[in-house]
Amino acid sequence: MFLIDVLQVQPLPERRLKLTFEDGLKATVDLDAIVKTYRGVFLPLLDDRFFQQVRVDPELGTIVWPNGADICPDVLYSVASGKPISIQHA
Repeated sequence: MFLIDVLQVQPLPERRLKLTFEDGLKATVDLDAIVKTYRGVFLPLLDDRFFQQVRVDPELGTIVWPNGADICPDVLYSVASGKPISIQHA
C-alpha cells in the first residue's frame, strides 16, 4: 500500500484526470482504465458535466463526486506511477 494522498485534481476531456499526489508525483490517468463498467454510483460519471464536478476530499485523501463516488487513492497512485499495489502481511 502507498498511503499517499491526492492533493489536486483537474478534470480533462474523455474522462481523464490530472492528479497531483503528496509525494510530488503529477500524472494524468484515464478513468476508463480504472472503472471498467460505469454502473451504480459510477454511472453519472459518463455525463461530462457531472464528471467535471470532481474534487479532492482532504479528509479522505482522494477524489470524490457529489453523489459520493470516490476512487481509492492507492488505486489512483498505482495507475499514475505504474507501480503495483503490494500488501505486506504482518
